[in-house]
Parts: sequence; structure tokens; C-alpha cells
Amino acid sequence: MSDTKVYKNFINGKWVESSSGKTFENRNPANTDEVVGVFQKSNADDVNQALTAAAEAYKKWRLVPAPKRGELLYRVASKMWARKEEISRDMTREMGKVIAETRGDTQEAIDMTYYMAGEGRRLFGQTTPSEMPNKFNMTIRQPLGVCSFITPWNFPIAIPAWKTMPALICGNTVVIKPATDTPLSVAHMMEVFEEEGIPAGVVNMVTGSGGTVGTALINDDRVRVVSFTGSTEIGRKVSEGCAPNFKHCCLEMGGKNVQIVMDDANLELAVEGALWGAFGTTGQRCTATSRLIIHEKVHDKMVEMLKAQAEKIKVGNGLDETVKMGPCINQGQLDTVLSYIDIGQKGGARLVTGGERLTGGDYDKGFFVKPTIFTGVTQKMRIWREEIFGPVLSVGTFKTFDQAIEMANDTAYGLSAAIYTQDINKAYTAMRDVYTGIFYVNAPTIGAETHLPFGGTKETGNGHREAATAALDVFSEWKSVYVDFSGKIQRAQIDNQ
Repeated sequence: MSDTKVYKNFINGKWVESSSGKTFENRNPANTDEVVGVFQKSNADDVNQALTAAAEAYKKWRLVPAPKRGELLYRVASKMWARKEEISRDMTREMGKVIAETRGDTQEAIDMTYYMAGEGRRLFGQTTPSEMPNKFNMTIRQPLGVCSFITPWNFPIAIPAWKTMPALICGNTVVIKPATDTPLSVAHMMEVFEEEGIPAGVVNMVTGSGGTVGTALINDDRVRVVSFTGSTEIGRKVSEGCAPNFKHCCLEMGGKNVQIVMDDANLELAVEGALWGAFGTTGQRCTATSRLIIHEKVHDKMVEMLKAQAEKIKVGNGLDETVKMGPCINQGQLDTVLSYIDIGQKGGARLVTGGERLTGGDYDKGFFVKPTIFTGVTQKMRIWREEIFGPVLSVGTFKTFDQAIEMANDTAYGLSAAIYTQDINKAYTAMRDVYTGIFYVNAPTIGAETHLPFGGTKETGNGHREAATAALDVFSEWKSVYVDFSGKIQRAQIDNQ
């Protein structure tokens, strides 16, 4: 412990200890003997300090010209690029996913920052003709104020950047609570902001539990926007907390994503896509491929291919460049995955491969489970319907294209889906009829890019989108402006009849 770094909250441009005097450890899920860092176990007083700083900073930050805000974000992106390897390696240590993926996570944060920096010279509104003579009409964006962010552990810097950068470019200020399992990545982001001279109070970080810190960030009247990524259960509570004061509320929640494989599909490509979609990030993505439905004509052949390739996936510490899948994030998530494997077996699904915790040697120090595949999964089974958030792939079969569409839509969620086919007509029909916020053709259900909107339908979200210009609508309000230079009062809809 004497050699372990203690990280503080970042409030009003300074690194400060929690007024609680308490801390918590952040341990490596691949090796729980390693303490990655010690962080502040914050309380409501710390949140109050951060919100006070953000509210005061907003008065000046909103008046900084958007292109100047963008110039700062350009510098932040460049500094993250310079620190990419350091940030990525620390992310693997605290989150567990393999180093190639954490480099991608960091790159996504860099891409989002560059993208939103460019919006500083756009933030487009509209001009439109007036129905009256000598009158000019236009729309402009205006910021809302203080934004609070509650971010998940599976994308420890990408998702915080998705939220922070559009909020800042619109002229808002930010208080962020990172996931208790992965606070170091957000601490690194705060370090970069500090290094590049962001004004005090514009960005703030408070670490601690969701029950204490998160609740205070939702309920405080000074907060005008709450953006949350996590489970649908908690998202519903966030929505209820925002409703009394009509706060803007952006929710990105659960998924039960499907990959459809038609009988004319390139099976090698479909297998590769299913494995990457199901076992990338140890299945701990809201867009992970958790359901695979295969045409009955190619089902058996594809399952054989899946089994053979899944059993070759090397599981271990993600800092090893040869490892392809890391651990579950913590003991609780491991227990959840193992319980669903048991539910699948007892529910009548056939276990094809995996299905057990990895033990022995270094595995005993982490939360490792084998890549798991079930077949014979029907629509009534819990492993078909419930989000597992782990390396478990549930495989079903279909006879007709219409049946495949019905099966794909048979879920409470609606985030991501994919189809593998060489038939362009079926591809476009599925694109139209599968009710999700994201859709892929001949590609996995994972792999979103920062310049397209990200989010889902049904119980996955509440209609808002992250990333791309769609994110600007979360963090700004439209204002319609009418300029009358006629020198007289003109009554719209009355004097022009």
C-alpha cells in the first residue's frame, strides 16, 4: 500500500481529498493482488463542492466563443494521443480487457474529442424566410448549465468522452462520477484537462459509490442535464429522479443484441463476426452479440466452426499481447455469468463449449471464465431474454426470413443487430424491419464509430443519442430568434392573410 498512488477528486481545478476522509481500492480484475490505485470515497459534501464550482464556472464558460472552446479540445485530444499507451495500459490494469481493445477505447475518446472540437466552428442552426416582410428568422443553440455524468466501467474513457466533449463544446460545465471499478481512466482525462489549462470548475470529478455520489448528482436542483450509461434497472431510477425538475435526461442502457445468419452467408465471415461480437471485451458491452440465430440449413456447420474457434481463444491478463479475452470486471459479474450458465443448462439449452470458471495458476487471482456457447436456445428461455453481460453466446435456429425478423425483435431491448447475407434485398429489408438504434450488414453488432449517433430503442434508451451531432441536442436548447426591421408591429398569421 505504501507504493500505491492515492488519487484525489478533481474539484474547481484542484486535486482534493474527500471530506469523508475515506478511500477505496481499485484492484486489477486479472490479478486481484495488484492494487491499481486508491481513490476517494466521496460523500454529498464533495458533490456539493463540485456542483458549486461547476455552477460558478458556467457563468464565464458559456460566454467563451465556441471556436475557442474547440481549440482547447483540440489540445486535449492531442495530449491524449501523446499519452495513449499509458492511459491504455492503466485501463487494462483496472478494467481487464485486452490491450488492443483499451488502445481502441482511448482512441475513441481521442476521436470524439477531435470531432467535437470541430463543432466549435459549426454548432449550426437554421435561417428561414419569414412570412412577414422585413423580418429575419433563425435558430441558435444555447447551453443548459451544469451537467452530471454517471459512467460505466466497460468503456472507462470512451464513454466519459462521449458525454464530456459535446457538453463542453456547447458551453456547459461538467461533474462526472466514474464507475467505482474504473476511476483511473477518468482521472487521467482530468489530468489532461488540467495540463491543457481548462478553467477551474469547468470539469470536475468526484469518485465514490452510485448510491451516495450518483444520487446527489441526480437530485441537485443546480443540475440541468443527467447523462447515464448502465443497466435499465438503474436507468429507470435515474429517469424518475430527473422527472420532478424536468432535467434533461439521456439514458443508454441494456441490450440483448442479435446476429442473423442467412443460408447464403459467408460462414467464415459470420463466425468471425459472432466470436468478436460475443467475446470481445469478455462480452461486457451493451452492444455485445448475445443472441445468434442461424438458418437451419447452415446451423450445424456453423456451430462446429464456432466451437472450434472459440476453444482457441486465449484467455488471460490483457497486458499480454497474445491474449484475446480478459476477465470479468469483478466477483459479482463473474457470479452473474456463472449463474446464467447454470440457468441455461437447467433451462434445456445444450452447452457446446465453455461453461466454467478458469482456475489454476494465475487464473486463481482473477475473474476468468471460458468463452461459452449454448445451442438449442428458444425464445422462452431466460438466456434468450435477459442481459448477461459476459462471454455467453445463445444460439437459436430459424427456417424462414420472416421468422428470423420476428425472433430478432423478440426482446425488451433494441440497441444493435446484424445480418450476414449476400442477398441485398434481405439485407435492406432487415435494415428496415429490425427495430434497433444500430444495424450492421455483414459486420458484428459491435464497432460503432464516433461520427454516427449511438443509442437504442425500447428499454435500451429514452430516445436520445450519444456521439455525432445528435449528442449536441442532449446538451443544448434550441432558441428561435425573430428580428423585425420593418419599423412596425407585424402580427404573424394575422396581418399576412
